[in-house]
Amino acid sequence: MSAPSIRKPSAALATALALALGLSACSPASEEAAPATPAATPAAAPAETVDQAAEAAEAALATANALASLSEAELREKGNTALREQRLYAPAGDNAMEYYLALRQKSAKPDVSAESALIDLMPYALIASEQAINESDFVEAERLLELMGRTDPEAPSLNRIRDAIASGRTAAADRERQDTERAERERLAAEQRAREEAAAAATAAVTPAPATTEPAPAPAEPEPAPAQPAPAPVAAAPVTPPPAAAPRTGGAPRAISTPQPPYPREAARTRASGSVTVQYTIGADGRVTNVEVLRARPRGLFERTVTQTVETWRFEATGETTTQTRTFDFQL
Repeated sequence: MSAPSIRKPSAALATALALALGLSACSPASEEAAPATPAATPAAAPAETVDQAAEAAEAALATANALASLSEAELREKGNTALREQRLYAPAGDNAMEYYLALRQKSAKPDVSAESALIDLMPYALIASEQAINESDFVEAERLLELMGRTDPEAPSLNRIRDAIASGRTAAADRERQDTERAERERLAAEQRAREEAAAAATAAVTPAPATTEPAPAPAEPEPAPAQPAPAPVAAAPVTPPPAAAPRTGGAPRAISTPQPPYPREAARTRASGSVTVQYTIGADGRVTNVEVLRARPRGLFERTVTQTVETWRFEATGETTTQTRTFDFQL
């Protein structure tokens, strides 16, 4: 993944911007305001609804009207403030990218400082859009894609993000359809069991109780027969229980939720790349345990985000244990 090739800023301006970003990233306040890395919690967001899309469109229109009412000086000041406070691309309507883009549209000539900042903000917006897709937050991913498209319409990563959003929506719709069909099957099965239980109860209510009769007279005792020697007891052969079936390994249960590990912010700042190979166990209930790092390059940079994400994965419960290995590549 490469940064968009737009006009390079002057060396002095780029150095000043990098210093401002570095100082903001090191302060506690910036860490609170910076976009947080998704926590390792079982997350499977629901599919986007029509209402969500309508709300997003209304919010975008309101944001555009609000930005259009600001002067060039106000847009420049608000953009610089948002940059210092690490509101790089969020929240919607109050972030550096939107202020600088509005300034570009309103200014008669390009603002060098704003254009330089937009170049540096593109990779952060790209990483955030990938994280939003992994979390099935396609409304946010579309918003970030629109910001990147306005910043650099020729950026090579735009088509990849657009295809990833389309694929994610399709997968989410398939999961929602499968969940709906499974719920319907369970409902029909429950209704069938209820009907069978009601029929059994009705049959038991109308079945007459057996009639009571007087006991028949006991038969006369027969003459005792001559005693016969008792047969020798025969020892019963021991019964060996069948061996317990060992859990199956190496299978491939169907994945339900397998989000990709997010790109660590520290690695994004330094544009570091690498890979991590892990081995994990899928339990009989479909939950992942025993995540073990087999290989990491470089060490100490990507392992944590991979293990935390894989521990949240869920697969279809098969009643059997499966061990799998997966390699994750990280590259900007």
